Amino acid sequence: METTVTQPILFFRCIKVADLGCSSGQNTFLAMSEIVNTINALLPDSFYSRLFPRKSLHLVHSVYSIHFLSKVPDGLENNRMNVYITSSSPLSEHKAYLNQFQKDFKTFLRMRSEEMVSSGRMVLTLIGRKTLDDPLYRDCCHFWTLLSQSLQDLVLEGVVSASKVSSFKMPFYDPSIEEVTDLIRKEGSFKINNLETHGFDLGHSVEDCSLQSHGVKAGQKEASCIRAVTERMLVAHFGDDINIDTLFNKYALRVSQHASCRIKTSVSLVVALIRK
Repeated sequence: METTVTQPILFFRCIKVADLGCSSGQNTFLAMSEIVNTINALLPDSFYSRLFPRKSLHLVHSVYSIHFLSKVPDGLENNRMNVYITSSSPLSEHKAYLNQFQKDFKTFLRMRSEEMVSSGRMVLTLIGRKTLDDPLYRDCCHFWTLLSQSLQDLVLEGVVSASKVSSFKMPFYDPSIEEVTDLIRKEGSFKINNLETHGFDLGHSVEDCSLQSHGVKAGQKEASCIRAVTERMLVAHFGDDINIDTLFNKYALRVSQHASCRIKTSVSLVVALIRK
């Protein structure tokens, strides 16, 4: 008798694992950790691709992820010694980052729309920027500006080469609220239920920086946050040339030196969406 396969091939990429527990101790956690790590090594995935079966999700929640791009945009060769956009960047750099964000965010929305049921909900929180006339402007205490300056300190000390720093770029974009809403409407799969902006103070650095006598310790929370996000990328790019502890001690010191900074461009964007 002929057998008809009705399930899409995509379902075979959805791996379901069950562990039936153990009598005591951490045996279950150790085994599951090994299983998950092995699957991740064999099947790397990205939220810019399909992750779940069609119409299987009722709620999607993402916090501080979507501002990271699928890759560093092309055409950033003219921005020397800066890991991200600055006021001195060529306008072409902003266009390159914006184009990559538009492509990635539309892909993200389309992939999630295929995985969600009708009227399903999605809540996204991401780092954005205040609406300004100059799309290149980033404040003097912007976290990527401080990372650039900390890397430049290592160049001046002869620890790393200028060319190595110039070739390191962040796969990141902080969109304005208008850019986000425009892309959601153009992609068309979701309607906006609510959209809010909130102040963004990474690591509560303003509170820490009031203690000027503590020097490096004043910006340690922010330095720890940025280190958690970037360490793997930095090590992959610089290898043994860079001492991560030294770099982020310099970063913490630079945060403390900007204690008076109150005009910050970064905000948190929170958008609630409904699948049409």
